[in-house]
Amino acid sequence: MAGERVTMSDRKILITSNSWILGDLRSPALEMAAASLGRDILNTCNRTNKEGIDIRLLAKKSIEPDCFVIEVKGGELMVEASNDLGFIYGMYHISKSFLGVDEFWFWNEQSFDKRDGYQVPEDYHYQSEPFKVKFRGWFVNDEVLIDEWNLGEDKEKAWEMAFETLLRCGGNMTIPGTDTNAHIYCELASKMGLWITHHHAEPLGAEMFARAYPDLEASYDKYPKLFEKLWKEAIIKQKNYKVIWNLGFRGQGDRPFWADDKAYDTDEKRGKLISSLIRKQYDMVKKADKDAICCSNLYGETMELYQKGLIDLPEDVIFIWADNGFGKMVSRRQGNHNPRVYALPKEAKGRHGIYYHASFYDLQAAAQMTMLPNSPEFVIKELNQVFDKNADDFWIINCSNIKPHAFLLGLIADYWKRGRLEIPKQSSAKNKEKKENPDNVIAAYVDDYRNSYCIRYYGKKYSEVIAELYKLWPKYAPSYGPNEDDHAGEQFFNHGARVLTTGFISSFNTQKPSATRAADEWLWFSNKKTLMKQIEDYKKVIEPATRGYQEYLLKCREVSSEISRAVNRTLEDTFIWQVEYNYYSCLGALHTCNALEACLIDFKKDTADVDKAEDKVIDCISQGEDAEGGPDYLKAFYEAGLAAKAFKEGYDRMRSHEHGVFKGFFDNDCEADIRQSYYVLKGLMSYVRFQGDGPHFYKWQRMFQEGAGGNKVHLILRVKKHLNDEELWELIIEYADKIRKKKLKNI
Repeated sequence: MAGERVTMSDRKILITSNSWILGDLRSPALEMAAASLGRDILNTCNRTNKEGIDIRLLAKKSIEPDCFVIEVKGGELMVEASNDLGFIYGMYHISKSFLGVDEFWFWNEQSFDKRDGYQVPEDYHYQSEPFKVKFRGWFVNDEVLIDEWNLGEDKEKAWEMAFETLLRCGGNMTIPGTDTNAHIYCELASKMGLWITHHHAEPLGAEMFARAYPDLEASYDKYPKLFEKLWKEAIIKQKNYKVIWNLGFRGQGDRPFWADDKAYDTDEKRGKLISSLIRKQYDMVKKADKDAICCSNLYGETMELYQKGLIDLPEDVIFIWADNGFGKMVSRRQGNHNPRVYALPKEAKGRHGIYYHASFYDLQAAAQMTMLPNSPEFVIKELNQVFDKNADDFWIINCSNIKPHAFLLGLIADYWKRGRLEIPKQSSAKNKEKKENPDNVIAAYVDDYRNSYCIRYYGKKYSEVIAELYKLWPKYAPSYGPNEDDHAGEQFFNHGARVLTTGFISSFNTQKPSATRAADEWLWFSNKKTLMKQIEDYKKVIEPATRGYQEYLLKCREVSSEISRAVNRTLEDTFIWQVEYNYYSCLGALHTCNALEACLIDFKKDTADVDKAEDKVIDCISQGEDAEGGPDYLKAFYEAGLAAKAFKEGYDRMRSHEHGVFKGFFDNDCEADIRQSYYVLKGLMSYVRFQGDGPHFYKWQRMFQEGAGGNKVHLILRVKKHLNDEELWELIIEYADKIRKKKLKNI
């Protein structure tokens, strides 16, 4: 946290294993934070007989809320604050500044070298400054890894560590999970001192109508009293929490309500209902608490309606604007609809905030398992514009499963503390000098943070080369569209491969393969009429991306060979696994393209050399079929096997990076789901084998298995048991390796 230090003397006062945390710990939040600081002391200090300075909490009303003062006074290290969050931030400041326990120590598996004690200068004084963003926190969304991960016997422990990390970052607010998780863990989050707010699909944090009344149509027009009953119950349930009440009306899930209610077929009708229900919810909340703080998400379709002047909100409601999932403050793409409506207030009036994604899930091109594919410089540039529009009342950051996104989450947290960068205007003649270029100001800030981050988690000795690896991340992320933020995350590689494979199997035109119709779910990326053209467009991105990630992975391996074993393990488990995930996903997608292309070859009308063509025929029952050209199913089988192998290797590599308490952390990778990509490509292998090797399934086996009859002996008999797909593919690989070695020998 920003603050000032005074000159310090050299007299040694130590924090040791014998230091106590004293004061009136009157709330569960203070008790839990004090327990965490005590744990940090034991994790970093040897057990000795050395006397340690005690840490005392002292209430002081004159200090601004959420701020603190730390100084040595009366032989104790005094933490002064006026509220719980001030004390909590003060205790975590001591943990970081003296003990070296950083914000993401848990998620980055930070190691500690224990000492007998940590010096506190006799004249130490630190005074924190107010945060630049009033309400700031994380939406633990798409938390599929955290939710299924078994961190000891206590199911809450993983969530406790998530909320502790948020508090260490200076956060004061959370949406404590998605859907049912938000209802389960809101009590824990509140107990730890955090404000509670709600998912944009769950107004007032109420149970979804479809869950409460599964047999009824989720229509407000038909069941207004039942909707209002759920809202009233939510208000009562949260009466003892600090709440920022989210007002709104969307469908049952992350979708517009008119997707299910066809009566609302115009923007005017939709805007009128949303506005009336927001006003009703607002009145209900204010009746329960006249000082209640309310917000409303201008997200997706709601933002488009607002920009058209069709949403009317009470004046004191915080307007929450959202990025598109890729860090750009424009409306998100939904299906094929991507209007990219500017998503910040045109005039900096009223109260405004943002919903911003460090992680996103869209079944198209986003990054949820790995880091945001756009650069941190790009993120800071966007957030600077947020400050320019005075949208600093509320920042909720989609943090997903935290661990993969620690770097960006830390950068954003640093930014909500320090506030807007002063960037010179490019139009100024004076600022045309390189050193005052606006981009350089942002780059310098990000460089400083990146270097500091790498020193803290990997050590100063290797921080420079590791920081360079982090800097390369967005440079290797492939561009899939015309916009500056159109950079692909791991979902582009995995969902793309699965969508195109599904489109092929479900719509394959066996008579004219090249005319196989396009996959509907891939029209957002390539609006071509045929699957072949979509694959061509996809491959233009995937092919260079595969080469790029291979090069990137080699750079990582070079660094790995230069650093210590301990640092390398941390680097592998926090960063390199993400490069591997994208490389193997890309490689699998590329081989998927090759497999599908081999199937989309049209039959020839004329055969130039029947005899030569017949040399390829093995199936004595259907001789002559291959002589007419057409799909190369054998090549498709081979390439699909390579694709499956790549996806499986990516999955295995990811799981190899689970150590210690993180054993099993990646088991529920179900959104990008590289494991499912493997299963789908295994399915493609079977499908093309049906097409090219069925119905008897020994034509290909004869080609490659010794003693199976050979490819020119056409007898209706079997001499070897059928091979499964995997066994057959392994034979083909062995054969391909022999041919390759033979060619190399002849060169």
